[in-house]
Amino acid sequence: MKLGVMTVILRDMRLREALAYLKSIGVQEVEIGCGGTPGTAHADAVKFMEHPQLLREFKETVAESGLQVAALACHGNPVHPDKDTAENYHRQFEAAVCMAEEIGVDTVIGFSGCPGDCETSRYPNWVVAAWPEDFQKIKEWQWNEKLIPYWKNETRFALEHKVSHIALEMHPGFCVYNPETLLKLRKAAGPVIGANVDPSHLFWQGIDPIAAIRALKGAIYHFHAKDTAIDTYNCAVNGVLDSKMFSQMQERSWLFRTIGYGHGENIWRGIFSELKKCGYDGVISIEHEDDLMTVKEGLEKAVQVLKDTIIFDDNKKK
Repeated sequence: MKLGVMTVILRDMRLREALAYLKSIGVQEVEIGCGGTPGTAHADAVKFMEHPQLLREFKETVAESGLQVAALACHGNPVHPDKDTAENYHRQFEAAVCMAEEIGVDTVIGFSGCPGDCETSRYPNWVVAAWPEDFQKIKEWQWNEKLIPYWKNETRFALEHKVSHIALEMHPGFCVYNPETLLKLRKAAGPVIGANVDPSHLFWQGIDPIAAIRALKGAIYHFHAKDTAIDTYNCAVNGVLDSKMFSQMQERSWLFRTIGYGHGENIWRGIFSELKKCGYDGVISIEHEDDLMTVKEGLEKAVQVLKDTIIFDDNKKK
């Protein structure tokens, strides 16, 4: 496995400066945000496709750094009920696929998205209840009329552009939020669809990341290194479906934390061991969203923990 970083956390640095810093602290590969919610601080796939010189400059900068690009990140909601919003995310995602082809990367990361509950909806409708029966009708419509047709088309588009892995982050708020829903979409749309495993979103749902990794064997295309701390007392009162703003840190049931500040090193050793058993030997990409730490401190603490817990060497070569 390789130690990586999602570079959008260093959005205040220019690309050359960010890459030099990451190289200096032992990072081996990078995940570049190029559109959607990760933003375009270091790469803009839409602009790069319109202005090839910008893409050439990007490639030269990365090559000079000595780092490898593991994947492009372009998270969004391309099935949003607002047509303009959906089209914007869709255009950025397809541009990311085209950019990946141009730089020789086979993995693009995103969200499955979430439609509304009918053609006239204005906002997404994430269904998490089994009853009343209306919810089952909503889910059936979302999957059969929107989600599956969209991703069938996008897997074909990806393959046409030599991108064999669309790594969907299992994120609450979207239709794909756990292993079961990931595998459901993969079965319907084909094996180009796989998982970006981010334990932080699994921890707070009560999912064991090791069990999730085992269930997803063969379908894991990327990994985000981010932790979650559960507040025992707030969670005991209000449960895990806590939608308070992240700024309300004292009142929330859980918070995103840097690696090691939600779960100890033994948990992470178990996670990386299970990844290895399942055949994943890709990047472990740090995503920093810890509001209690500065980016630099959180990143460097995560790097320190991961250097001690990631299984770097491929024992098959011995």
